[in-house]
Amino acid sequence: MTTQPNWRTSTHTKSDSCVEVADSDPIVVRVRDTKSRERGHVNLRPATWARFIDFTKRLPY
Repeated sequence: MTTQPNWRTSTHTKSDSCVEVADSDPIVVRVRDTKSRERGHVNLRPATWARFIDFTKRLPY
């Protein structure tokens, strides 16, 4: 059974130039561009998404 995506944006979003994430499905994390929702989304494994998030948290600002 496929879980209906529950799209959300980051709480740090200050404009519409960001991505939306649907991570309510335990099998897949979906990522899409807020400005181009009609262009589709990228499917990632939850472990891949978690590694990406960990990486971005270590980037200098």
